[in-house]
Amino acid sequence: MSGNVVHLHKATDPPTSDTAPTLLTVVPDAPPARPVPLWVRSGRAIKTGVTHETTRATVRAAARHGLYTFNGGRIVARRAWDGRTGSRYERMIRAAEAAGNLEAAEEWEERLQRFRAARHHRRMDLLHSPVEAAKGVAVGAGMSIGVLVALGVVMAISTGHVGDVVTPLSATVDFIALLIRIVQVVWGPALSIGPFLALLALWSVGRKQHAAPAWALPANVRNSEGEPITPSIVVKALRDLGVPALARAIKEMGDAGASMLGPITIAGCGVEVDVTLPSGVATNEVQAKRRKLAENLTRHEHEVFITIPQAARTVRLWVADSGALDEPIGPSPLVTDDTMTADYIKGKAPWGQDLRGDAAALSLYQRHLLITGLSNQGKTVALRSLALWLSLDKSVQFLMGDLKGAGDWNMFDGLATTLIQGPTDEHVIQVTEMVEGAVNEMNRRLQAPPGTVFPPLIVLVDEAQVAFMCPAKGTGKDKRPYGGAKADSRYFMAVRKIHNQGRAVNVLMWQGTQDPTNENLPKLVREGAHTRASLALGTESQARMALGDKAVDGGAAPNLLRPGLDRGTLVVASDGITIPAGQSSITVRTHYIDDDAATAITDRAKALRDGVTTLHAIDHSTEHDPLADIAAVIGDAPRVRTKDVLARLAARNGDAYGDWSFLDLKRVLDDADASPYKSDGVMVVSRDRVARALANRDGEGSASAE
Repeated sequence: MSGNVVHLHKATDPPTSDTAPTLLTVVPDAPPARPVPLWVRSGRAIKTGVTHETTRATVRAAARHGLYTFNGGRIVARRAWDGRTGSRYERMIRAAEAAGNLEAAEEWEERLQRFRAARHHRRMDLLHSPVEAAKGVAVGAGMSIGVLVALGVVMAISTGHVGDVVTPLSATVDFIALLIRIVQVVWGPALSIGPFLALLALWSVGRKQHAAPAWALPANVRNSEGEPITPSIVVKALRDLGVPALARAIKEMGDAGASMLGPITIAGCGVEVDVTLPSGVATNEVQAKRRKLAENLTRHEHEVFITIPQAARTVRLWVADSGALDEPIGPSPLVTDDTMTADYIKGKAPWGQDLRGDAAALSLYQRHLLITGLSNQGKTVALRSLALWLSLDKSVQFLMGDLKGAGDWNMFDGLATTLIQGPTDEHVIQVTEMVEGAVNEMNRRLQAPPGTVFPPLIVLVDEAQVAFMCPAKGTGKDKRPYGGAKADSRYFMAVRKIHNQGRAVNVLMWQGTQDPTNENLPKLVREGAHTRASLALGTESQARMALGDKAVDGGAAPNLLRPGLDRGTLVVASDGITIPAGQSSITVRTHYIDDDAATAITDRAKALRDGVTTLHAIDHSTEHDPLADIAAVIGDAPRVRTKDVLARLAARNGDAYGDWSFLDLKRVLDDADASPYKSDGVMVVSRDRVARALANRDGEGSASAE
């Protein structure tokens, strides 16, 4: 019998993999998870349901429409109370007194007295109205019955039946009975539906006024339109501005700060309100918080403007409708009106629109001009639009230098006496000599007999910072630099001389620069301009360079304009444009005139003139031919006034003709048998006479040579 051998001693050798026994490890089952309490599961479900977007939207909608109805009732009740009482007038009186506007307060008080007198008259009429009403009813009833009986008599005579006398009267009674039955049928449903219709009307009023908190409004209204500007919103925005003295004063006011506000009036694409600050709060504290104030009013920073009017401790807030400033304005009248002309002395250039949406027009009469801003913000277009308007006055002459040379001023070729375009040092030299020639013309005019009237001469330099930064110096004995801001700088001194005396004889300096600094726009030059305008700038210090301390301290802030987005928007400081009382500047959104439209305008301007020969470089030759130069400046015109010939000669060669008078011109023409003569009461030079004199001279020269 066979069997297995069981060893009773312990083996000393470790078992091999083939002989090793299999070890089984018993892992106990994990204990069952503790059940989540019912109250936890219920809380999670409730939280999920409450925080779900559908639930939130439902709650917002319910709150919104309920508050529309409730606040609509408040609005209707307030309107009814204002209509029945003098509270509206009293509120306006308090606001005017708080703003220090006593004239407005007196006017509202007078209106209140008239309202009370009219209300008293109506109440007195009520004492007599029952008797008068009874008399009226009796007379009306008697006349109606008489008319119906008369009509019945006519019918009875016509038909021969006596009973027809009462037929109209009985028909009227039947009609009245029918109306009574209709009212009886409708009255019950009307009583049931009436309250719902009243609630619907209140809801409609509240919905139109967005009379609900911002969190309950629809997303498109909450994010796009912004809240309507109301007195309570303005006061709350000021209270939360972060000025402790202002917040304390508002909390201590019995009317919760309403007395600080003047009337909120519609102003263009926004609203305007004057705020009289309480004692202890300075106007610059509010100005410095412009961004926070705008956000408190649910607006962007560029949609709120803060200026300082004449009244003490008062700031004027202009708040745009949300997104309104991003909409373009209409085309320029220069483009839409082909019959428009200009008047240098009495007219104003249509430049654009102010923030109220009103037309902004600028007078250019005897005013030096400076426009500056960052690059590619619309400076050249803004400057060019003024020149385009002025070109429609045929008496105006232009000397132009474009130190960018991109062709922005090409349309003035054939219109300007001189047009130099290019960015190099050589172009700066040419422009400098052009400005110096204008100085010579100014000196000639200053030495003319008193009472002499001179045509306007506009000396325009675009990208003038290139001239101020030019390192070129004169050659030979004259080593004076062309650029710079010192007394030996030729361009700087020429501009200064025109600024000092040019406006007296209608020689005006217009300059356009970019990114101003003390180096590329010297202080004496920028302060010599009567009209200073700035597009978007980078810093407040640049804004002060562009517009001056007074304008910036008064609220002008071109540094807060948005580069790129506010292209073409200018902050202007000038007495040549209508600025609201108490303000030192105005913001203008200029019309955009493209190159094609500008060319069409200059074509109209050229048609007004007899023909202008445009020089593209300054003639440096020492030898000159007066008769040939006279023929050149006359151009294609059949005749030109002698004073215009003198001005064109001086611009052509200031060294040779800058000091010429009428006698010098007459001497040359008399010697050539081309004497000037009178036409329409003014002395003119004939193109044909000068051409004939040149032909005769050239013929004599050829004959003598033979």
